[in-house]
Amino acid sequence: MEQATQGANAIRAYYEALATGSLLASVCLDCGGHTFPPTGCCEHCGSWKVELQPISGEATLLYATHNITPACHPRFEKIAPYVYGHLRLKEGPVVQAIVLGVEPTPQQLQRLFDRGPLPARAETLRMDDLPVLAFRIIA
Repeated sequence: MEQATQGANAIRAYYEALATGSLLASVCLDCGGHTFPPTGCCEHCGSWKVELQPISGEATLLYATHNITPACHPRFEKIAPYVYGHLRLKEGPVVQAIVLGVEPTPQQLQRLFDRGPLPARAETLRMDDLPVLAFRIIA
């Protein structure tokens, strides 16, 4: 039960930090790995000896696509259609998130692809019910 509480506390802390524009990850005290978004245990070695630490919000966009179906949740209907991508955080984990400042057209996605991996910076989208992680290309 203590481990479940630790995980729930990590998730709550993640959203509270995101609401202020900050990012938190679980950092393993055994192997040093970063888990993002944070959980109660290390995704690398399985250790429960983790602590929450702020991370930079710096990332590299590896891949981007757009949603062509209705939004996956009502909270996203206001911003649909949108681009989302896979981004590697400076600290290591790969995350999926909305990519801001890119039109969701085949031409714009092709331009992103042609430019190769691009630096990006985390931002917080203020939705009606909870904050949502997004990234903006900075180059």
